[in-house]
Amino acid sequence: MPAKPALLITRRLPQAVEARARRDYAARHNPADTLLGAGLVEAAAGTDALLVTPSERLDQAAIAALPASVRIIATFSVGHDHIDVAAARARGIAVTNTPDVLTDATAEVAMLLLLAAARRAHEGEAMVREGRWKSWATDLLLGRQLSGRRLGILGMGRIGRGMARRAAAFGMEIHYHNRQRLGAAAEAGAIFHADPMALLAVSSFFSLHCPSTQETRHFLDARRIAALPDGAVVVNTARGDLIEDAALIAALRSGKLFAAGLDVFAGEPALEPEYRQIENVFLLPHLGSATVEARDAMGFSALDSLDAFFAGATLANAL
Repeated sequence: MPAKPALLITRRLPQAVEARARRDYAARHNPADTLLGAGLVEAAAGTDALLVTPSERLDQAAIAALPASVRIIATFSVGHDHIDVAAARARGIAVTNTPDVLTDATAEVAMLLLLAAARRAHEGEAMVREGRWKSWATDLLLGRQLSGRRLGILGMGRIGRGMARRAAAFGMEIHYHNRQRLGAAAEAGAIFHADPMALLAVSSFFSLHCPSTQETRHFLDARRIAALPDGAVVVNTARGDLIEDAALIAALRSGKLFAAGLDVFAGEPALEPEYRQIENVFLLPHLGSATVEARDAMGFSALDSLDAFFAGATLANAL
C-alpha cells in the first residue's frame, strides 16, 4: 500500500476536517494552535504539502526556504495575499484557495456590521450592560435607517453580490464599481459606476469587498472619504489595508462619517489602538467566515484540492 502524503496543518482546524486529514494523510497537527512564524520552514521538513491559514506569511524568502519535498500549498482562505504565488509557481509548488464556500457567512457579517454601525448597536449594548439605560427617550441613540438609502459596493465578486442581495431585501438601492461591469442577471438591478469616485459620491453607505492589491491598498484614504456624502457609514469585511486608518479615524472623530463597521484590520490582531477609543465604530475580530458550516466547508475544500493534486487530477481552485 503506498505511503500517505505527509501534510503539515499549520493551525488548529475544525474537528471534522482534522479527522479527515488524519484518515487520508500522514498529518502533522498543531493542537496548541500556536503561530509557527519563522518555525514553519522547520516544521515543514519532510512534508509533501502544507495546509496553511492567513496567519502564515509565505513571502518570497519563506517560499525559497521551504524543503524541496513540498509540492503544494492549500490555504484555508479565499484571500491569498499572505502567499507569494508567483514565487511558489517559480519553484513548481501549486497553490490553491477555498472560494465559494464562505460567501454567505461573510456577506451576513457585512450586513451585521452595516446594521450595527447604522443603529449604534455598540453604544446601546454597552449602555444596557453598564446600567446606564434609565428610560426610553425620543432622542436616545438615534441612528440611520437603511431603507431607501444608497449602498455603494466596491468589488462585486461573490461576497459583494451576496451583500447586494441582502441589502436590497432591506430596501436599499445598490450601486457598485467593479473591474468589469456584470451582466444584467448578475447585476440584478444594481447601478454600475465605471469611476469609483462617482460611486463614492452617491454612497450613503459604502461597503468594501475587493481583494488587497497594489492598486487597492489604502483605497479609502482622506481624498476618497471626502468624496462620500456627509454622514456616510463605511463597512469593511475584505482586507484591513484597503483603509488608511488615520484618515478613517479622523473622519469618524470629525463627524464627516456617521459610523463604521470593521471586521478586518491592517496588522491584525494589532489593530490601530485608537479604534478602541471611538464610540461610532463597531468592531469585530475577523469573524467573516466564522460559522460551523463555512469553516467545515473551507477545510473540506482545501482537502479536496489536496486529494485532486495527489491523484493527478485538475485543480479546480488553483491560483
